[in-house]
Amino acid sequence: MYNMEDDIERILISEKDIKKAVKKMGKAISKDYADKNLMLVAVLKGSVMIMADLMRAITIPVNIDFMSVSSYGGGTKTSGVVKIIKDLDHDLSGKDVLIVEDILDSGLTLSYLTNVLRQRNVSSIRIATLLDKPERRIADITPDYCCFTVPDEFVVGYGLDYDQKYRNLPYVGILKPEVYTK
Repeated sequence: MYNMEDDIERILISEKDIKKAVKKMGKAISKDYADKNLMLVAVLKGSVMIMADLMRAITIPVNIDFMSVSSYGGGTKTSGVVKIIKDLDHDLSGKDVLIVEDILDSGLTLSYLTNVLRQRNVSSIRIATLLDKPERRIADITPDYCCFTVPDEFVVGYGLDYDQKYRNLPYVGILKPEVYTK
């Protein structure tokens, strides 16, 4: 019987550490947005896990919406071309937008997305990410909230995938190279 955990080289960030960091991030966001009109925008599909946990950690009123964008296709490297697959359902006018992402890698997708959303009459726009991988950054962008900085390794779990697999792992792990170089 196949066990996807056999494809993990090692656990990089435990489930316990993720929960603690997301709770801390939620507390900071609650404080920073106490008197604001907060709209969380999750970038599907990878941000589903952190979005759900972060929403529960935020103690102020919050609206949510979802976008789906793609720059990877089925590979392990960004194509550099960002495509909006599903746009938001709500008007962002006057909202304080916080984009929630699983990982900030090359920055191309988030740079494109922030520029697109800025044009929608938002009051402010910031980025919250579970993981930051600055070694791979191409675009000039940094997160406003970040749980962990990670090395340039292929990570999966807690929403992050390879070929649509491993998202449901409760931790972030490093995928064995032989799995994604086949």
